[in-house]
Amino acid sequence: MADQPSTRRPVRVDKELLAILCCPETKLDVSLADDVLINKLNDAVSRGLLKNKAQKPVAELLDGGLIRSDRKILYPIREDIPVMLIEEGIPLDQVL
Repeated sequence: MADQPSTRRPVRVDKELLAILCCPETKLDVSLADDVLINKLNDAVSRGLLKNKAQKPVAELLDGGLIRSDRKILYPIREDIPVMLIEEGIPLDQVL
């Protein structure tokens, strides 16, 4: 059974790394997503309702995420590593 979102540990992304990261598709800035959004996404993951840009179900709970400045895509963070692949981006219109 998947971990509950409330048991997540805080995400640690180096500030210097965060300052240089951007969306690989649009080059827009990204910033850390708040816990409310991550909990919403993890709820959708637990229910099998969340898909990434490749239209594949997101199977693993998110530790955190980097949200694109236009708030349309979130890139997952797993084990403190941002997954900055276009196809792994999660369209936020599914949950917002």
